[in-house]
Amino acid sequence: MESRNIKVLIDTNVILDVMMNRAPHYGSSSAFLKLCSSQMPGLITATQTKDIFYLLETVGKKSSSEAKAFIRKLTDNIKAINVNMSDVSYALDSEIDDYEDALIAFCGKRHKVDYIITRNENDFIKSPVPALSPQAFLEQFFSK
Repeated sequence: MESRNIKVLIDTNVILDVMMNRAPHYGSSSAFLKLCSSQMPGLITATQTKDIFYLLETVGKKSSSEAKAFIRKLTDNIKAINVNMSDVSYALDSEIDDYEDALIAFCGKRHKVDYIITRNENDFIKSPVPALSPQAFLEQFFSK
């Protein structure tokens, strides 16, 4: 599968790695997000933007205007996709323990993504969409 044809849905933890410069994950997460702005489309759910905004303000101690600027910059390069009631229903009935992960998984399925990119691959074992870490994705598709 050529990288330009791959649709990926990015879990919040990958964005937080870059946003908060979290070691040791910053390098692979940053490299992956750069690919999404230059070589392939990256997606997040619209609901993730509120989570990212909240974390920027509370954990990152950013002002509201700084958090908004980050979300604007993020969504310049990464498209936010909608979440609908069917995604919510599937997530609630899912065997995936974490509701947020289940919501991402079923939204990704509906939008026909190829992979969910996350650092917590085990959280998506029961997902209808396969999950890869940023590092595994880079090694599989960009290390040739």
